[in-house]
Amino acid sequence: MGAAVNSAIPHRAQTLNLLRLMGEHAPILHLRGDPDGFGERWTLHGGEVLPAIAGWLMQSGYLADAGATEMGARRLLLTPAGIEFRRQGLHWWAQLGALARLRVIVFG
Repeated sequence: MGAAVNSAIPHRAQTLNLLRLMGEHAPILHLRGDPDGFGERWTLHGGEVLPAIAGWLMQSGYLADAGATEMGARRLLLTPAGIEFRRQGLHWWAQLGALARLRVIVFG
């Protein structure tokens, strides 16, 4: 995760935590709201995912639609590029010291 890439990733620590929780197989559920976007939600394991993170992952090609659930929610899974991005992110995080991690958490 180079410096140029880091600045474009929204909420880097939260994005990495989301990717860590997803693993390679857990889907993010996209619950559609009204046509104007009101009420739209993204969840992972029942917890809410920030729309900025979910949107960025989709626009970057790291998440792909894997079909609908029986209740109509869309399942979003990591693409091969998303799996590689996750692997690189976890490696990057492991290389940081405690102070650097704190800076990423606090300042993004």
